Amino acid sequence: MYYKLPLLFEPQREGGFTVTSPLLPELITEGDSVEDALENVRDALAAVIDAYQETGRTLPPNLVISDPAASVWAETFVAIP
Repeated sequence: MYYKLPLLFEPQREGGFTVTSPLLPELITEGDSVEDALENVRDALAAVIDAYQETGRTLPPNLVISDPAASVWAETFVAIP
């Protein structure tokens, strides 16, 4: 299953990033780098989806990508050293 959700990467003073999503306020994770944080989003999203299913709540309809072969708009953070 493919999902599309907005992510907010907030730099932390001590280093690393905290990641949240305005579409799924329950999704909160972090990582030492953007790449680490993005990897952790998968686990956090899986946990949120499980919680929604266990409580009988439905995910926001625009979260699920019904046709993974179709084009998807995604904004991505790119750092060039």
